[in-house]
Amino acid sequence: MRVDRRGAALVLALLGGCSMAPAYAPPIAPAPQIYREVAGWAAATPLDTAPRDAWWTTFNDPVLNDLEARAEQASPTLAAALARYDQARAAARIEGADLYPQISAGGDASRQRVSGNRFGGNGNAQTYNDFQVGGALDYELDLWGRIRNSVKAARADADASGADLASARLSLQTAVADAYARLRGLDAQAALLQQTVTAFTRAYDLTVTRRQGGIASGMDVNRARTVLGNARAQISAIANERAATEHEIAALIGAVASDFAIAPRVQPLTAPALPAGTPSELLQRRPDIAAAERRIYAANARIGVAKAAFFPSLTLGLGGGWEATHGDLLTTPNSFWGLGPLSTILTLFDGGRRRASVKLSRADYEELTASYRETVLTAFRQVEDALAANRYLASQSVDQRDAAQAAARTSTIALSRYHDGASDYLEVVTAQTDALEAQRALLVVETQRMRASVSLVKALGG
Repeated sequence: MRVDRRGAALVLALLGGCSMAPAYAPPIAPAPQIYREVAGWAAATPLDTAPRDAWWTTFNDPVLNDLEARAEQASPTLAAALARYDQARAAARIEGADLYPQISAGGDASRQRVSGNRFGGNGNAQTYNDFQVGGALDYELDLWGRIRNSVKAARADADASGADLASARLSLQTAVADAYARLRGLDAQAALLQQTVTAFTRAYDLTVTRRQGGIASGMDVNRARTVLGNARAQISAIANERAATEHEIAALIGAVASDFAIAPRVQPLTAPALPAGTPSELLQRRPDIAAAERRIYAANARIGVAKAAFFPSLTLGLGGGWEATHGDLLTTPNSFWGLGPLSTILTLFDGGRRRASVKLSRADYEELTASYRETVLTAFRQVEDALAANRYLASQSVDQRDAAQAAARTSTIALSRYHDGASDYLEVVTAQTDALEAQRALLVVETQRMRASVSLVKALGG
């Protein structure tokens, strides 16, 4: 017996269904071969199993470790992102349910009286019971891929939402680390100002003593009092800024600001060395890039959904059960079944609605593709910014440390010269002010280096 191969192929195509969605290929990302701010690079390898968590432990700070753990558990921002991810997964499951038949079961019991004057009733009224139990099955044959493409789009949206969750978690982690770096920088500045006030107080007492001995003038005393008062005022300003930063950390980790406190502590502000990797690794690691790519895939699948509307939909129905007016219900003579209806619907005219839907889905795809490229370009800019900041701040720190040490020596010499009567107090005030500003500038640079390290972690996707 000969078999028509073309006919068999057509039957298999109808049974297996086809897809109206265009063939998908991830957009080509505008990735450079190397980072301009980093000398040398290596070929990228897949990073699906690469460790991403607890990057903050490179700072070797137990307080920061505790804050990050608390943020993971109690942050309302992270909880909201997790809820959005759960919503997307649930929506994907709802769409996926259309891949399977819809099966229902039910029963009915009634007592009825029919008129004797009905058609064929012969004038005899009847009263009887009617019992029915059964089920039904409905299934849409997905010949054109409408359902499958809808499911693909929903699952891709869920994957994108998962990447959004990873982005939210990374943003929260880096926000906590950044605020903590600023807090410790303020602690260092407060300690410096306390030491400065102590030194300025001794200088002021010396000036008062010399004024009482007729050696110094009232102008010298006022100058000493001025620099001392300015230093004390800066302590209050730093305390105000520290309180606001502490409250910021409380909000990030889900704590009440009134009940939250971090003990002041002076510690070395040392930024850890972080490997930048390669540009190709960045495309694999950044969750926002992954989210943008998944949304392009979803938009591509929705093009297939829109194009499938040009073809007829085919729905298969099947029902059966038992019905009786008396006696045993679940017996063979009381059974019934039906295959159908096998219904099909094809829209012949819709005023251009379907064509507009296809154009809309294609435009959405183009928009998301452009957004993907923008996301990639932004990612590389952020990495280059962070790498440049780390490099130049390291150089600035060396120069600023030299300046602070030189200013401290100048302040010591100026005070000694004033004590010996070799200079007036204006020279002392100038030297002391320069020394304080140079030392504070050094602390600011070191704090910026720590923050730049955190920014680099965020730019590299954790």
